[in-house]
Amino acid sequence: MILINNLLPQKSWNAATLKTQGTALLQRARADGNARLALFVIGAIALVSLLGFIYLKSQGVDYRQQSEVLGYLRELKEIDARWDLEVLRARVEGASGKAPTVADRGTRVPDLLRRLKTAAAEIDSPVLQQGLPVLVKAFEQKTELLNRYRAAGATVTQALGRMVAFDTEIAGLVRGAWQSVPQRERLVAVESTSALLFAHVMRYAADPTDTERKNVEMFAADLRKAGGGMPASLGAGLARIDETVQQILGAKPVEDELFQKIAIASTGPRIDSLTDAFSAETADTQIDSERYRIYLIAYAGALLILTGWLLSRLAVSYRLLESRVQERTRELSTALHQLKESESQLIQTEKMSSLGQMVAGIAHEINTPLAYVKNSLGSVAGKLPEVKQLIVETNKLLKLMESGEPDPDRLQAKFLSVRELIHHFAEQQALAELGQLATDGLYGINQISEIVLNLKNFSRLDRSKVSSFNLNEGLESSLLLAKHELKHLKINRQFGEIPAITCSPSQLNQVFLNLINNAAQAIESGGGELTLKTRVEDAQHVAVEISDNGKGIPPEIMSKIFDPFFTTKAVGKGTGLGLSISYKIIEQHGGKISVNSVVGKGTTFTIVLPLVPPVTAELE
Repeated sequence: MILINNLLPQKSWNAATLKTQGTALLQRARADGNARLALFVIGAIALVSLLGFIYLKSQGVDYRQQSEVLGYLRELKEIDARWDLEVLRARVEGASGKAPTVADRGTRVPDLLRRLKTAAAEIDSPVLQQGLPVLVKAFEQKTELLNRYRAAGATVTQALGRMVAFDTEIAGLVRGAWQSVPQRERLVAVESTSALLFAHVMRYAADPTDTERKNVEMFAADLRKAGGGMPASLGAGLARIDETVQQILGAKPVEDELFQKIAIASTGPRIDSLTDAFSAETADTQIDSERYRIYLIAYAGALLILTGWLLSRLAVSYRLLESRVQERTRELSTALHQLKESESQLIQTEKMSSLGQMVAGIAHEINTPLAYVKNSLGSVAGKLPEVKQLIVETNKLLKLMESGEPDPDRLQAKFLSVRELIHHFAEQQALAELGQLATDGLYGINQISEIVLNLKNFSRLDRSKVSSFNLNEGLESSLLLAKHELKHLKINRQFGEIPAITCSPSQLNQVFLNLINNAAQAIESGGGELTLKTRVEDAQHVAVEISDNGKGIPPEIMSKIFDPFFTTKAVGKGTGLGLSISYKIIEQHGGKISVNSVVGKGTTFTIVLPLVPPVTAELE
């Protein structure tokens, strides 16, 4: 409170300034408590973070996700087992010459592996994250082996099927060539060798050993030798048999090798090991969550006790703070009342000072036309005795002429006297001079009347406080009232066609007069120019620019020019309230005032006002 009282004689404060100062005082008053509050907040964050950590660790296993993961692994195990069974079945069926029935169940595998990856990410399982890439690679390898096995098995099976057909075909070809071949024993040898070759091919298909392969190759060579010189149809049949046998000899080792690789594939053991590791991990997680649940219960109980104690302390502190805030509010309310009174007094003082300057200027402006009137009336007063004498002498002459028998000598003398006076008036051009004196007097009176009318328009004393007003008229009135300050300046009027606005004319005229006087005082030497410009800013606003080519405003003080009591003028020549009051008036009208200045080149003040002030405007 002492600090506020010390400030009262020095500055004028509006409500916004008081709020800022009050906030600063409250912040200083609470400086000691801020450190404690910061420590309390840090401690609370730490306690809540620890509670969150324990809570997260106490969360048990998601049995739904665990069941899904185990179900995916079981389905993969089932698919792998069926693959192995179907490969064995295909091997047996292929050896008998029947088409293999290896079913393609691999289309389900990618979807199951993708779901396992998603589940591993959701439950954050290290076991799944480490084991899944290996399992995926194993299934990719086994799938590739199965595809290759299917292709090789299909080749062997198709070749064996053709061998079965060739057995019957060769027998028919031998019988057909029986009449055309005289060496019957060679036909018998061909038929016998083809039968033996067929038998050994079937054995090799069932048991692809090296011995059986050599037997097949031997009988194939014998059949090629026995078929030499045979009829064309029989030779072509034997050639087809030999080609089919070579296909079997080429494809069967590949099929057997792929079968061995499929038999030792590691997909099944990897699924089993991953399932066992995941189950063990789940059990360990469940044990840990149970332990952290115990920790959570104990910690929550301790937090409840601590919270209760803090709430009790907080209630006491709140009551104490509330009483202090009420006391401080009363102090600030008293200070606000005092500051508003001081502000009103200072603003009124500034207005009276401006009014005094304006009256002095008006008196100076009235003095010149008043001198016209005074001088004219003085000259007229000097001529009145001569006019009076002329009138008297003329009346005497008229009376002599009106008498019945006038004395000729007296009539002649009076006539000469009147003629001499008229001749004197004509020589001095007295009537013309009186007319000019009357004209000068009327001119002076008209000037005084114009000044009084502009003063009346400026103050708008004969109108309501808020009315429709054209800013061009206000600028003209302000220019006339500040005429004594502007005699050494060139005035550039660039008035645009602007609509009238709803405002307080006397307040805006005060703003214009303040800015015009400041501009005139900123121009220190002759040759200065003052430019007044008005324009339509947009559909809802008009703008006024007041520019000068004076010394400008230094950048370091640009932010202070609207502050109360700030002035660059000498002591006793300015109060520093003119721009502050102007800023407040424009703000109360819902407008904006801005300034642009370059040192050494001049300053431009721009005022933007709404056509209709907002509801919140304070124009009274």
